[in-house]
Amino acid sequence: MGLFGTDGVRGKAGEKVTATAAMRLAMATGIYFKPQAKTKKILVGKDTRRSGYMIENAIVAGLTAVGYSVIQIGPMPTPAIAFITENMRCDAGIMISASHNPFYDNGIKFFDSKGRKLTKEVESEIAKIYDNLELIEASQEVEKNIGRSKRIDVAEGRYIVHIKNSFPKERTLNGLRVVIDCANGAGYKAGPTILDELGADVKVINNSPSGYNINETCGAMHPEVLANAVREYRADIGIALDGDADRIVLVDELGNIINGDKLMGSLAAYLKQKGELANNQFVTTIMSNKALDDYLAKQGITTHRSEVGDKNVATLMREVGANFGGEESGHVIFSDYSATGDGVLSGLQALAYVVESGKKASELFNQFELYPQLKDDIIVSNKPPLEEIEGLKELKSKIENDNIRHLFRYSGTENKLRLLLEGNDKAKLSAYMQESLEFFKKALA
Repeated sequence: MGLFGTDGVRGKAGEKVTATAAMRLAMATGIYFKPQAKTKKILVGKDTRRSGYMIENAIVAGLTAVGYSVIQIGPMPTPAIAFITENMRCDAGIMISASHNPFYDNGIKFFDSKGRKLTKEVESEIAKIYDNLELIEASQEVEKNIGRSKRIDVAEGRYIVHIKNSFPKERTLNGLRVVIDCANGAGYKAGPTILDELGADVKVINNSPSGYNINETCGAMHPEVLANAVREYRADIGIALDGDADRIVLVDELGNIINGDKLMGSLAAYLKQKGELANNQFVTTIMSNKALDDYLAKQGITTHRSEVGDKNVATLMREVGANFGGEESGHVIFSDYSATGDGVLSGLQALAYVVESGKKASELFNQFELYPQLKDDIIVSNKPPLEEIEGLKELKSKIENDNIRHLFRYSGTENKLRLLLEGNDKAKLSAYMQESLEFFKKALA
């Protein structure tokens, strides 16, 4: 298995993501960026996991050892790291987070000077340096060339102002009751502050991080908790973030969880209506329901599909000239304001739609029906190439011949094989899913 997954490096803290590995990875990253350095500064942030202290200090040691100065900004959303990296003219940014994973996992995500996630090619180059112990040893600086580190507290204010500026200047959230579930994660300060400063009646839940309760029965991974809170507080809408606040799940005023494809479809149509959807293009991944494509086509919007991962969505957006895209899982990108998925920003854009339309969330974000779809996953101990599994080609052909769309892929962040089937016949979907599960359990045993 390679060093980098779908979204940086991720694994159990103290096992895969150790202090030693983090320091070595930081050194490799510094070595890669030094030849193109403009400021010799790298930004480092983290979410609220206890292991973040260990990894942060190791990263600072590694970067300063190869001559980089480090700016530490503490617990902040992943998209804030992307924004502040560019805003403070850093050569790169590093976010310590395992996103939606449990507290005992952690990870390291990387951004270039423009706040964009690194390409696979750059990750490959850093991985090569990581494996070159002689180069790492020879690249350590001495005397006045050793870097330094400083911690600043004003960075969060920059992010808050930036996100607020994405909201229509002539509008406020006065009269709107909003519940926000912060997942005891990185958005626990910025999210509620932004909503409050724009005038919303804010009810905040799960904003007391202990280092161990991030994503624990809360946030975007457990939106039913938010749904109950929306009903309890009789709110107009609910916003759930994940651990590093780059994902969002919305709940309408009835306490119903809003499907990610329906959310993106409604927002794409809203942007086009305002003349703000660049080139009438939209980008999503192969995971999204085809009903989304069909709905947007009726609105005169062209849909493009990328591989899974908001990094891949962002890359394709740049290629086709789109300024809006995302994943049905909740990574939504408004590239006019952010180079990566941003849960707080996305929530704010949804709230702008609610305010400007004067309609209920249940009406706005339920514009079309999804085609029947089944998802499941299997825990795996290894990940042999799918194209090499005997009999899989025949199984796929059989499914396709019944007009069913299929997607079998390994998770880039967990030891799981993910299965998706989509079609109009629910009975056939169920039968093929059972057959597929049995096939893979036997093939990967």
